[in-house]
Amino acid sequence: MRTMKRPVLSFSRLAGRFTSGARVLPAFLIIGAQRCGTTSLYRALAQHPLLLKPVLHKGVHYFDVGYHRPLSWYQAHFPLRAGAALLAHRYGGRPQAFESSPYYLFHPPAGERIAADLPGIKLIVLVRDPVARACSAHAHELARGFETESHLESALELEAARLAGAEESLRASPYSEHHSHRHHAYVARGRYADQLDRLEPLFGRDRMLVLDSHRFFAEPESVHDRVLEFLGVPHLGYPAFERHNGRPLPRPVPGVLEQALRDHFEPYDARLTRWLGGEPSWRR
Repeated sequence: MRTMKRPVLSFSRLAGRFTSGARVLPAFLIIGAQRCGTTSLYRALAQHPLLLKPVLHKGVHYFDVGYHRPLSWYQAHFPLRAGAALLAHRYGGRPQAFESSPYYLFHPPAGERIAADLPGIKLIVLVRDPVARACSAHAHELARGFETESHLESALELEAARLAGAEESLRASPYSEHHSHRHHAYVARGRYADQLDRLEPLFGRDRMLVLDSHRFFAEPESVHDRVLEFLGVPHLGYPAFERHNGRPLPRPVPGVLEQALRDHFEPYDARLTRWLGGEPSWRR
């Protein structure tokens, strides 16, 4: 099955490149945060007939690790305008393409690239208890082979050294990648307010929707309604809401470490209030 899949993907990419000028560009992006329910939201929204997912992959990762390629390469990942026009006629609304790449939120130059290439784009961000997110991210990277430290405590002790100079390096060398910045930022990625504040001057508050993922999983219908209102898309019924990419934690977090992390994140969580319209669920 795997050997058959590769030629099909290669052919689809080639066909997309030849027809890129006839394809739509995204109207909105789910940009993160990592391990905060982005896949679940993506799959729920993709069930709406006017919300058009990429042809091949959930996340194209153009604005973070693929920006050395031309914009036509990115556009090749999305549906044809002719098909979108048929959907508009059938459902009486404007079709909107989108993708979900959770590294966009954390990657330093990604926001500036998105603003330059996709003027008018809207952004959706999900946030989660940053302590739980750090634990989930560590388990995720460990399972994928990107983390060598089996204990979260050890990985956290190494984080500052691993990420030292990473942001400056990514800005100085526009097409470079930094392994630890992408795979070992357990605490840094949980400072959501810093990342949102960096994006606000580029997009404006009205084009950014920040969602509490705990509420999304507890009350998916109300969050779904809010997303459709934000996008200006007609309500055509509810999708099947499912939880995707959940990963059990290998061991509980020691109480002392958990409290130290909660104390660290407290001022960042407090700054989320204006984005969420209230206190984060994990602080109530």
